[in-house]
Amino acid sequence: MLLKASPALSLLSSTGGGNLFPPSRNSSNLLFSPSGSRFSVKAAKGTKSLTGVVFEPFEEVKKELELVPTTPFVSLARHKFSDDSESAINDQINVEYNVSYVYHALYAYFDRDNVGLKGFAKFFNDSSLEERGHAEKFMEYQNMRGGRVKLQSILMPVSEFDHEEKGDALHAMELALSLEKLNNEKLLKLQSVGVKNNDVQLVDFVESEFLGEQVEAIKKISEYVAQLRRIGKGHGVWHFDQMLLNEV
Repeated sequence: MLLKASPALSLLSSTGGGNLFPPSRNSSNLLFSPSGSRFSVKAAKGTKSLTGVVFEPFEEVKKELELVPTTPFVSLARHKFSDDSESAINDQINVEYNVSYVYHALYAYFDRDNVGLKGFAKFFNDSSLEERGHAEKFMEYQNMRGGRVKLQSILMPVSEFDHEEKGDALHAMELALSLEKLNNEKLLKLQSVGVKNNDVQLVDFVESEFLGEQVEAIKKISEYVAQLRRIGKGHGVWHFDQMLLNEV
């Protein structure tokens, strides 16, 4: 099928009557000029030719290709992950497991038949599982970044938590508060390792997953300690235990 140009379009190819579109410049130093029935775009003198290419992946990726490991025992995923960060994460895994172990010992103590505080037993068992979950989360992150998880020794906790002056309930909760504050210090140290090594991913992981939750736990247990100090060692401990038992 043949298409005929309209009279208006035929003006573009006309040689008479002067140029319908005289040469002009725009703000980008580009020269627009008619060429017969077509238009051409030329760069003005003194400017670089336009290629439209800002990112040349096949050129820039060459240096990364040279860094891809070829041995089977080296992580392929590891990128911008320092040895200091890897070591600090393994240390934090050990901290989380140790805290979990102490909480588990507290659970076993309050679950005894001659202690019989099921609410405290439930609280410390849940706390133990939570800290173990934190350790596993750090292990997953270590593997995701291409590090190697190295589990370290865990110290054996004490098994008796009675206190002649304070009683076992207040003594145990004060111990829990101290452990949460210690864990918070360790997390802040891990975050500072990430800052020192310009590891933005590690800093974001610690801040978004742990630090907020940690200060909330410190606030909650601080209130428990204050309440138990008011109650003393008497009948009120049983009512506090029932509160913990029924807490969701």
